Amino acid sequence: MKRLVIKIGSNILASAEQGLNTKRLHAITKDISDIADKGYEAVIVSSGAIAAGLKKLGLKEKPNDIKLKQAAAAIGQSSLMWAYEQGFADFHKKVAQVLLTRDDITNRLRYINAKNTLFALLSYGVIPVINENDPVAVDEIKFGDNDVLAALVAGLVEADMLIILSDVEGLYTKDPKHKDAELIGSVDEITPDIEKIAGGRGSAVSTGGMYSKVLAAKQATNHGIPVVIMSGKKSRLLTNLLNGEKVGTYFKPNKERLSSKKGWIAYGLKSKGAVYLDDGAVKALTTQGKSLLPSGIIKVEGHFDIGDAVRCISKEGKKVAKGLTNYSSQDIDRIKGKKTSEIEKVLGYKYSDEVIHRDNLTVV
Repeated sequence: MKRLVIKIGSNILASAEQGLNTKRLHAITKDISDIADKGYEAVIVSSGAIAAGLKKLGLKEKPNDIKLKQAAAAIGQSSLMWAYEQGFADFHKKVAQVLLTRDDITNRLRYINAKNTLFALLSYGVIPVINENDPVAVDEIKFGDNDVLAALVAGLVEADMLIILSDVEGLYTKDPKHKDAELIGSVDEITPDIEKIAGGRGSAVSTGGMYSKVLAAKQATNHGIPVVIMSGKKSRLLTNLLNGEKVGTYFKPNKERLSSKKGWIAYGLKSKGAVYLDDGAVKALTTQGKSLLPSGIIKVEGHFDIGDAVRCISKEGKKVAKGLTNYSSQDIDRIKGKKTSEIEKVLGYKYSDEVIHRDNLTVV
């Protein structure tokens, strides 16, 4: 294991009342610098810009108004990066600011450009500090944004582990405010019961709570990347974790690791619609590694064009796969249930035998 994505939450770095907690940030930069000196590559996904900006605006909690959130992010981002710059400089480390929006992930060319930039920075020993470009990303300032971003970045940089630093020790059997709550040391599979345990939102400055972290862990582990949720309020926990000590909650990854392209399809793209499949098509996709043919489609949902991402759903309503379609929703509606030999007769043309080729499809 060498490359780590480390997500640092708002509650660790800042509060609306006090602004940035430079003392804690300095402790975290020391811990990351120590593991970097041991040969690990670190990519940071950092929250805290909005919280830092609230202090300068004289606000005590995060407002509901989007424009005010964006203003706070714009003010706080410069303070946040300056704190990282100063903190890492004490340990002779260089940092780079990288601001991303959802469009940078969904657009394939920009996704590859971001990947190449991050790899170039790592090759020079620079520690990237990534945040969402909140001042321009309206849709992204919402519940769980940077937790999800961290999982996307972990896939983007082909990380060996995603570490989510929180204000609690990890995932508990119930709200850790209860005395009988117990820390869950490891999770083999993120089931609906696990998601239910993690339910709830975060604080006055955070956009996500434990639930969003568990969803991010689910995304990363489905990608084949192990995840640890742990406290960011104690010193040297990263060093202790990498030395083999049991810290926080460990989420076991899937055995098969998704390729970068299939990870991008599965989690980087938003679905534009869905196709419902018969049992034979579900089996072909999920157990036989085959492409989706029109004969296995029984219903089309939504409006989408060639190249859009669509969900593949069983008759029972369970999502089984996601892929890039070779036909529009209108065309699929006309050829559903047909043999491939009938496509040209029905449409007057044929782009492909497959509605979704297996190279552009990810089983979920």
